Amino acid sequence: MSGDGAVRPEESPARETDLRASRARRLKSYTILAVIVWSALVFLAWSQPWFTLDAQGRSNDIVRVTVQGAAAAPALSALALAGLALSAALAIAGRVIRAILGVLELVLGVSITVSSLSALADPVQAGQSAITTATGVAGTTSIGQIATTAGTEAWPFLAIVAGALMALTGVAIVLSLRRWPESGRKYQPVTFRAADGRTAGHPADLIVTDDDHDADDHDAEAVDATTRDDITDADDTTPRDVDTARNRAVDSWDSLTRGQDPTD
Repeated sequence: MSGDGAVRPEESPARETDLRASRARRLKSYTILAVIVWSALVFLAWSQPWFTLDAQGRSNDIVRVTVQGAAAAPALSALALAGLALSAALAIAGRVIRAILGVLELVLGVSITVSSLSALADPVQAGQSAITTATGVAGTTSIGQIATTAGTEAWPFLAIVAGALMALTGVAIVLSLRRWPESGRKYQPVTFRAADGRTAGHPADLIVTDDDHDADDHDAEAVDATTRDDITDADDTTPRDVDTARNRAVDSWDSLTRGQDPTD
């Protein structure tokens, strides 16, 4: 009862069903959107500068080298694109495939996080290709002797956060399997139904040909012939049984009139 004394009617089962279906659709939409957003952030971070390194040139001058995310963590682009493709698969996947995709999303997130953390832990090693291009010096030991880290941008941290969120989203996909709505009917196998109730996966299987009609007529004639034979047999045997019973009754009566027991 509300504050103004009016009684609020209880929600009907149909309305509760609609509310649950609406929540399930929102859960699915928000989850897919989250996968797209995290993958886009990883791709954005990969395309930006991550580190600034100072390297000693051949003339002992200091060369400032900017290391892009594409050089520091080159695998991020492929992982981000895989996340985008996974979001499209989630839209039409059934429960079993959805669980597999959730695990894949977890693996993608962990891989992105590990790759970003490795680059952040040793920027000089992550930027070897950029230093070699700028100074001509190659080799891990040689580059380690001439290069130092001058600065770190925020983009590697963004990649780490996005990867962690992708991993959490993968876990959420697996844990919420039963709450997702089923995929639309247009992604299910089509079943055709005839007017007489027969079903088939292809409409040609439901077409009745003249041979089918002939076979049906032959079966019907066979059934009719069997039925007629049964009726004829019943007609033939019934009079004989009646005559036999009548003759036995007459014989028994004659025996009784002669003073004999017919049961002897």
